[in-house]
Amino acid sequence: MEYFQFIHNKLLESTTPTLKRELQKSIDWNQKLICIKGFRGVGKTTFLLDYTRQNYPDDKGVLYVNLNNFYFTKRTIVSFADEFVKKGGKVLMLDQIQKYTDWSGELRRCHDEFPGLKVIFTSSPVLRITEENPDLKGIANVYHLEGLSFREYLNHVTGISFPVYTFEEILKNHVEIAKEIVSKVRPLAHFSDYLKNGFFPYFIDNPNFYTNRLLKHINLALEIDVPYINQIELKYLSKLRKLLHIIATETPFSPNVSKLAAAIETSRATVMNYLRYLKNARLIHLLYSNNDEDEMKKPDKIYMHNTNLLYAIAPNNTDNLNLRHTFFCNQLAYNLTVKSSEKADFQVNEKYHFKVGGRKTEPGKNFYSAADMIETGRENKIPLWLFGFLY
Repeated sequence: MEYFQFIHNKLLESTTPTLKRELQKSIDWNQKLICIKGFRGVGKTTFLLDYTRQNYPDDKGVLYVNLNNFYFTKRTIVSFADEFVKKGGKVLMLDQIQKYTDWSGELRRCHDEFPGLKVIFTSSPVLRITEENPDLKGIANVYHLEGLSFREYLNHVTGISFPVYTFEEILKNHVEIAKEIVSKVRPLAHFSDYLKNGFFPYFIDNPNFYTNRLLKHINLALEIDVPYINQIELKYLSKLRKLLHIIATETPFSPNVSKLAAAIETSRATVMNYLRYLKNARLIHLLYSNNDEDEMKKPDKIYMHNTNLLYAIAPNNTDNLNLRHTFFCNQLAYNLTVKSSEKADFQVNEKYHFKVGGRKTEPGKNFYSAADMIETGRENKIPLWLFGFLY
């Protein structure tokens, strides 16, 4: 226990610059069992440490533990929590819960046996915390830490603290909002850099190796997270990698599942499963037009999850249209419903239709336009970059 307290204190003393994340304001920290899910490198560990620095700077009743430690090959989470509580522990932070075998059962026991203990844990986005673990259904509160919004990125690189705007505020007041922002910074001067290397926070400490680091995390997600959690034999890993590369080089597109199956030499059913795995891993977006998404139904459109992935995996497929569509889908899908649209490019919240394109993209009778390369819009023509202020 003393060793982990020592590590905890050393981590809190770190002077590495960090980013304030909007998610911290959205979490009900009074909940007893909190899960923070997120892609590798998105900043989950830093997120926990920042929260601890701000709220428990000198509190010995709070402890951060990384379950990568080999200590937990012989020590259960429950017995560790029991000792922690007996020594005055109140908040236990468990990083990378997927590294521990019987994590769901152990967390349930912690919840039931230690009424005064709060447990905050992180996991891979692939892990289905409550969907496949009845032990935690109704007691675990799951939150997703996404990559940086354009607003969060802009706040960091400019030192200005821009607020979040709701989707409805942007629709109604985008002209005034854009003018206020443009009076302080030229957002388009930073937009291209964000699309290329601003979604993940490690551009801060090592910008020259950003793409290499991102490729490393993509491969770790494919080689470890997806196969381990979905019980895929490693001999099929090459098919999963090939499928992701095909998607990256062809997006946005309406998938022909039979052709994809032939290309990676597997069945249609396996392709559909792989698409679902890649979606859960936060590597791609699957867009449907139907009201109830059927995981075994062919999606209408496939996009990469974010533009940085495009640059890393398929740099030759980063034309303006693809980047604009991927950005729009990524920023809105964080907390809104985004589907394909027969009237335009996207349907948002079952009601609003958007055509996404360049400066000359105009709205129509039944749809808005999200136009790139403009600082301010008019009526139903909204600057594309402004949709990066939703979180």
